[in-house]
Amino acid sequence: MFSFLRQSPQPPSVTHIDLDGVRTSVAVKTSKRARSFRLSLPVNGPLLTVPEGARWADAQAFLERHRHWLAARLPRNAQAQMLRVGATMPLRGAPHLIVAAGTVRGRVEIGKEADAAILRVPGAAEHQPRRLYDWLRAEALSDLETRTAIHAERLAVEVRQVRLRSQASRWGSCSSAGNISYNWRLVLAPPFVLDYVAAHEVAHLVEMNHSPAFWATVTRTLPDMERGRSWLKAHGRALMAWQAPGSGG
Repeated sequence: MFSFLRQSPQPPSVTHIDLDGVRTSVAVKTSKRARSFRLSLPVNGPLLTVPEGARWADAQAFLERHRHWLAARLPRNAQAQMLRVGATMPLRGAPHLIVAAGTVRGRVEIGKEADAAILRVPGAAEHQPRRLYDWLRAEALSDLETRTAIHAERLAVEVRQVRLRSQASRWGSCSSAGNISYNWRLVLAPPFVLDYVAAHEVAHLVEMNHSPAFWATVTRTLPDMERGRSWLKAHGRALMAWQAPGSGG
């Protein structure tokens, strides 16, 4: 049985646990209806559901007790992937080897080496992950602003602002005020996947729900939307494994 306090601190939106030496992100959701802690593994990654008012210390203890359950069910390729030299990461759906550029200054550059796609990252070794992460965010924002504008024009709605976040279990969100937030990891996916998420979020400015009318709206602006939706269901968990430097998320 868990304990309650009148003024329990709010749980974080994401926490982390060490699984076989790999720092793994676990999304946290507070629920008014939940009567007990629950650990699940939806397509976007591990999810810890916490009853409203429960002590966060009790939630952490519950997660710790179930670490072996999670480790046994979490595919190895869905555990934390770091942006570092020597790793091979997807960029717009194609694998790229991350290599050191050998220069202190400059921009991240896409190139080829022995017929393999590479990303040359400048800077000192300790700064390269952040350099690459900042570049990926800029690329993601450019792509998403472009596709968002196209879908907004098709659906005759106005988007006030496009922002990037590092959600542990969501690809995007849309407010009724017209602000859309996207997950930076979408730049790692094939372009048709990023396009689907953009269409999905813009469609919420017409229908703020997931009713049949909403899905009809998505289809209206992106007739082959099922292609991107299916890809995310199949590969989204592995994509979520890529971590922002220093944050684990």
